[in-house]
Amino acid sequence: MIPRYTTPEMAELWSEHRKLEIWKQIEALVVAAWAELGVAPPDAAAAADAAPTPTPEEVAERERVTNHDVAAFVDVLAASVETGGEWIHYGLTSSDVLDTAGAVRMRDAVDLLLVAVSHLFEVVRDRALEHRDTVMVGRTHGIWAEPTSFGLKLATWAFELARDHERLLRARETVAVGKISGAVGTYAHCPPQVERYVCERLGLGIEPASSQVTMRDRHAEFLQAVALCGASLERFATEIRHLQRSEVREVHEAFGRGQKGSSAMPHKRNPILSERMTGMARLLRGYAQVGLENVALWHERDISHSSAERVVLPDASTALHYMLVRFAALVENLVVDADRMRTNLEATRGLVYSQGVLLALIEDQGMTRDDAYRIVQRNAMTAWERGADLRDLLEADPEVGLPPGRLDELFDPHRYLRHADVVFERLRGLELASSPHA
Repeated sequence: MIPRYTTPEMAELWSEHRKLEIWKQIEALVVAAWAELGVAPPDAAAAADAAPTPTPEEVAERERVTNHDVAAFVDVLAASVETGGEWIHYGLTSSDVLDTAGAVRMRDAVDLLLVAVSHLFEVVRDRALEHRDTVMVGRTHGIWAEPTSFGLKLATWAFELARDHERLLRARETVAVGKISGAVGTYAHCPPQVERYVCERLGLGIEPASSQVTMRDRHAEFLQAVALCGASLERFATEIRHLQRSEVREVHEAFGRGQKGSSAMPHKRNPILSERMTGMARLLRGYAQVGLENVALWHERDISHSSAERVVLPDASTALHYMLVRFAALVENLVVDADRMRTNLEATRGLVYSQGVLLALIEDQGMTRDDAYRIVQRNAMTAWERGADLRDLLEADPEVGLPPGRLDELFDPHRYLRHADVVFERLRGLELASSPHA
């Protein structure tokens, strides 16, 4: 991922230096396992553990000869130990190191994402409770529907983030498995005891049946969880973009002193962060598709997945982490214009109360639903076409017959929120599951 959309934590996790640190840790643990089994001498295990991690530059220089990154790494590491270099990579195939190290990094990436999702959840929940009674127009198909509150809108975001958190937790469990089972997964040259020794110390589970690799449905599930979380952020961001439109102006992103919305038009205050979230969510969906394509490999393994994974796994993790961090700040500083929301609600000229009137005609006047619908729709269409107020039209319509006091009740926006407390009680009781690393 380009530096513009990279957080320091993810940059470190997916750095070449960190990758080689994990590779070295795995190689040293394998030698230690052989020593515990009485195969390798103890001093070989101690030497492997004490060896310095090869630098990216050293490995790159050697790779120019080997044309194989793991082989180059093994050569550099083996040459650096004082004794027992022959036991480095003993009984292993490259994927034993690659896939086990990949599991460590994906697991750690999910841990960073879980922290970020948890923070965003808390920010959204706080703002939902803050605006539980901030009345506004609800819209379906982009058209006025019925009154709602901005807090209810945000409550749907909070519950969705809780589901994103659950999906990432499940993905963490899925990807956190290693394999040290050899060239075709038969343990022919490396017994299961070595695999168990290494994976236990890395905090990983074990792939129960591997080929030369861990199965790529695991990676696909991880990328799907990442893409779904990105899709949630896109939904939230799209709403902010619509509500910030000049004709609506109910919310807007914070606009800092000295900030410029346009290089040409000084008046512009654009929803740039929300638009950025939308664009980056498209990247995540593309990465998820690559994950699906990587599931099917030839026989026990080919390397058609390898080049793609070098891009999509770090980029997907990094992009989503950036999105979560920035969107949390966006929501925390979001400017909510409650007065404008009320003005827009009043600008509907009462059309948003049509269903309440429909039901009152059925309940109070004993009309059939079809007759009641016809009467309310006729008046609503007149209100649309003439710019009239629906309540006035209904009061003047002899077919309606509802007293003014009843109409006042039906045209009260808070009536539409009288049962909304149940949502906020659910929200107050919502707790995210604890992350394994917490």
